[in-house]
Amino acid sequence: MTSGAALPWTRAKEGVILRVRVTPKSSKDVVEGLEDTAQGPALKVRVRAVPDKGAANAAVVETVADWLGVPKSTITLVGGSTARVKSLAIAGNEAALGALIARRAGVQE
Repeated sequence: MTSGAALPWTRAKEGVILRVRVTPKSSKDVVEGLEDTAQGPALKVRVRAVPDKGAANAAVVETVADWLGVPKSTITLVGGSTARVKSLAIAGNEAALGALIARRAGVQE
């Protein structure tokens, strides 16, 4: 589905920006691979939280942090706070984070 030319993340000055498509009010908190969106490929994230007062956004940060095995303090919501497609900034070594996301998502970098 997704080739190296179209990845769900971009390199940033101090890490990566990861695009996620969120489904709130799900039966479980889980990352389910990739999905094409109007903004480009995104990581598909389902969370149990409802989209009220930032609860779903916090659940997305926690779910992605657990999925990647990084501290949730390294992840910040930087775009799409009220939209289904969100941008998360993940602080750290951009090459290592890109490789980690690629490996976990099963895509070629």
